This record gives sequence, structure tokens and C-alpha cells, in this order.
Amino acid sequence: MIEFESTVLENGLRVIAHEDRSMNIAVVNLAYKVGSRDEDENHTGFAHLFEHLMFGGSVNIPSYDEPLQKAGGENNAYTTPDLTNYYISLPSKNIETGLWLESDRMLGLSFDPKVLEVQRKVVIEEFNQRYLNQPYGNVWHIMREMAYKKHPYRWPTIGKDMSHIEDATMDQVRDFFGTYYVPNNATLVLAGDIAADDAFKLAEKWFGGIPKGNIIERNIPTEPKQIEKRSQLVEESVPASAYYKTYHMPGRVSEDYHTVDLMSDVLGRGKSSRLYRTLVDEKKIFSEINAYLSGSFDPGLLTISGKLSKGASFEEADEIIGGLITDLQENGPAADELEKVKNQALTSHSFGEVQVLNRAMNLAYYDLLGDANLANLEESKIKSVDINNIQQAAKEILREDNSSTLYYKAKES
Repeated sequence: MIEFESTVLENGLRVIAHEDRSMNIAVVNLAYKVGSRDEDENHTGFAHLFEHLMFGGSVNIPSYDEPLQKAGGENNAYTTPDLTNYYISLPSKNIETGLWLESDRMLGLSFDPKVLEVQRKVVIEEFNQRYLNQPYGNVWHIMREMAYKKHPYRWPTIGKDMSHIEDATMDQVRDFFGTYYVPNNATLVLAGDIAADDAFKLAEKWFGGIPKGNIIERNIPTEPKQIEKRSQLVEESVPASAYYKTYHMPGRVSEDYHTVDLMSDVLGRGKSSRLYRTLVDEKKIFSEINAYLSGSFDPGLLTISGKLSKGASFEEADEIIGGLITDLQENGPAADELEKVKNQALTSHSFGEVQVLNRAMNLAYYDLLGDANLANLEESKIKSVDINNIQQAAKEILREDNSSTLYYKAKES
């Protein structure tokens, strides 16, 4: 249970305070509700680019890291298809340094052309290293394009094409910032060694004077229901052939989300899962295999992926995976099997709340999702899933006409 209090400033900034006096550390976590799903399909990669640009200094503070390091702080950020999150951990007596830095770059990023050029090159190099020149690096560019036809989840956070970042103009960058990096599109969490009243006063002091942005009108297209099996074969110079299969599933706030999450664990979480026991230990068709969810705000994907053993065929993989899915649809999981994955999920959830930084990030995440208190409902939702829930979800979701399969074949030397 994460105890917290919340308020909303006049400019629309949502502020959450979570007190934990166990150590003299404070967290400043600022999450913006902007990710790759908010991008224009002809100008992708901007949300990720801004993750980098935000560390290039503001109008009044040319160096973001230097004053934070002097205050004993550490920081980082991450971008997803749904949000961008910036976080700072520092001694609680220096919390205002973190608030000063975050508020000043929200109020006015530097927009220095030199900074844009430097970060543009950094992002392009990241794209080349992680996606173009890395084994299996293009998998999710292919998979997303195959699984999604309308929704902007059809491109990854790095962007659809690097030309979009190469050709980005300063006017486009300014417009993106002015639209999404505004108080009324953000949640500020102050956590750790600070009282709620003090947190709210400091939030008002540092952020209250920042003007409210225009109301954001999101017209994100709904992905049409998939009604036909999709597949694609590619051949690349990789160490081993790989197999990727996705199914459309409900979004993060759906009542069925935790059912599907546990269903994926039954199939492919760890070495005791059905996929691993059958395909790796018994049949030795795969050297590794697992199942996982995208966990996205809007309806996302359940994925089965793995590397094939030498000599194994995609036909064998399809047949055995299909048989395991049919068994789950017809019989559901065993009682002890469900109990095991529930315990794993509950342990992971509890472990994830040990650090105050994780609690702060969770509160921000769920607030952007619609309600910060959803963070406190995870355990009860996990515990409420039963055998019948999973069997029904398997029938509804794990259908061939709801699947997209990528056969990623290793070129023969």
C-alpha cells in the first residue's frame, strides 16, 4: 500500500506527495503524458528525441547535470509509446535544486541549435547501433508494422525512419515542446523525506507560475479488430533463427489485463513455464523462449518469442506452440500452476515497491493512466484471477486470426 496525498495546481499540474522518512532521500519525478503514440506518422521519434533534448539545458541553466551533481543528486529518464518520465534522487535537504532544474526546463528549454544538432546525432547513432547494426535489431519495426495497421503503436519509440529526426526543424521541435511539455500534461511526484504540506508548497513555489498549455486534443485512431492470420518470413545474418508471434490484447486499464498477464506467465515466464518445459527441455526445438505483454495504455500485444535450436524448423515450432495453446483453451491452467504464477507476480510487485524511487514512478504512471490509486489495486486484481478467467482469455485472444507471426530465418553460411 502506497500512502499518498494529491492536489492540482491552477495551471493543471497534478502533484502527488508520498512521505517516507526511513532515509534522508527525496525523489522528484516528473512524468509527461507524451510518447510515440502522440506523434505524426511523418514526424516520428520526437518523444524520444525530447528525452535527450531535455538534458541540453534551459534558458537560465545551460548545464543541467552540473548543479544536480553538486547537490548530490542522480537523474535519468525513459520514453515509452505512452509517456516520458524524468526522475531525480537527491538528499532531501537539496530537493529544491531538483525542483529548480525541472521547473526551469518546463518553463523554457534552451532550444540552442547546437544542442539540437548534438542530440540529433546521438539519437541517429543510437538508431544505427541498436536497430540497424544489431542482430535482430529490426524485429520490432517489422512486428509493429505487421500487427498494427492504424494505431501509432505501429512504430517504435526510436521512430519509424531516421530521416524524420535528420530532417526535423527547430520550428517542429518548438511546436512539439509547446504542445506536450506543459503543466496540464504532466504529473509531479515528490516522494521520500518530505511532508505532504511542504511538498505542495514547494510545487506551487517552483511550478505555480508556469503558464497552462492549450488543451490537448488527441485523435489517436482505434486499431481495427484483426480478423485474419498474418505472417512474414525474413532472412538475415543472425546467429540463430528466431520466432515472434503476437496477439492483440486489452489495454492497461481493462478488467481483463491481469488475467492476460497471468496467462502469459503460465505460457512463458521462466523455466517452469509450459513453453520452456516443452520446447526447450523436452523437445529441444528452442534454446530459449518466453511470453510477455507490451503493457501499453491502449490495447497492446501479447508476444511469444524465442530462438530456435540448430536444425529445428518453424513448422515444428508452430505445431507445438499451437498444441500448447489449444490445451490451455480447452482445459485452462492447473490450480497449482495458477497459484505459482500469482505468487511470482505478487512477489515481483512487492519487490518493485521497496525503493521509494519505484513507488514515485508507479504513482506517476498510474496517475497518467487515470488514477494514481490504481497502484494500490494491483495485488487484489492479481489475486482475483481464476482458472476460468484464463481459459476464457485464451479462447478470446490466442486465436490464429488474431495473430501475427514473424519467421526470422538465419542465413545459411
